[in-house]
Amino acid sequence: MSVVKPAIDGLLDRTENNRFLLAALASKRACDINSMLRDQHSRVLAVQDIDDITVALSGKDTISMAMDEIASGDISYDREIFDAALSGRSSSEA
Repeated sequence: MSVVKPAIDGLLDRTENNRFLLAALASKRACDINSMLRDQHSRVLAVQDIDDITVALSGKDTISMAMDEIASGDISYDREIFDAALSGRSSSEA
């Protein structure tokens, strides 16, 4: 699988060209989306034998959804907390 849209360069611009930060943001958001959709599924549908419920409900995989949100600026990060984490300080010390 490759990221074609949104372009990787645009995504890296949103994360100060930090590939680790981009991967962490996308992974965390994809997990949140997946959890949200699974919760909705368990409340609304009684469908069995569907392995990837996210794709079944939304038509897109969660990583693609997360990358789209990062590219549009809907998902971001707190730079002070990120910098504090990199330096080993707690966010309250930042």
